[in-house]
Amino acid sequence: MNLNGATALITGANRGIGRHLAAQLVERGAKVYATARRPESIDLEGVQVLALDVTDPEAVANAARVAADVNLLVNNAGIGGGPLLGDLDGVRAALDVNFWGSLSVSRAFTPVLAANGGGAIVNIASSASWFVFPGNGAYGVSKSALWSMSNALRQELTGQGTRVTSVHLGAADTDMMKGYDVPKTDPADVARITLDGVESDAFEVVLDEFTAMVKASLAEDPREFDTRFQRFLSA
Repeated sequence: MNLNGATALITGANRGIGRHLAAQLVERGAKVYATARRPESIDLEGVQVLALDVTDPEAVANAARVAADVNLLVNNAGIGGGPLLGDLDGVRAALDVNFWGSLSVSRAFTPVLAANGGGAIVNIASSASWFVFPGNGAYGVSKSALWSMSNALRQELTGQGTRVTSVHLGAADTDMMKGYDVPKTDPADVARITLDGVESDAFEVVLDEFTAMVKASLAEDPREFDTRFQRFLSA
């Protein structure tokens, strides 16, 4: 997919990875709808700002009406989540935003993408699609669901020519990861590698060594990965 001349909509574009994706898409020659629940929090030049709460069906439908020229949808909006046996409202919130919100936006923009030649959907998932960091069970479940959703949508949208890419990374240096003393990827690098993956029609973008190790572990006895991960946590 050639991003020069593309028209993209990005959810959660007010900070972190989403903000860098929007800025770099503009640099690559794309028209960009930058969206957030609070549109006044978006301070980027060269974008069209649009209010969008991915958990609000009316807001999602309105975005699809306004941004009827989109051929690249980036589902970036996301929140963290606590343990599955913790606050149930928190578990629901993680799934509502990270899975149901992304699915709702994808469903709304599917006919838009079809009308504009097929285009592409990018889902910003996580290394947590394939493992669970202690205390973040709800987040892991929601990102695992997002990965599975990406694979299912890729099959269902083949007929209209819509490509689907899921993006997986460990920790990025964003507000969500404040307070975690672990190696973190610059969100500008996350955006660049993601967009390179879109242009090369990648099914999945695996951003860092840790995430590649996590995915490779899926073919192993899960106890082996657990042992390595416990060593990582205690290092």
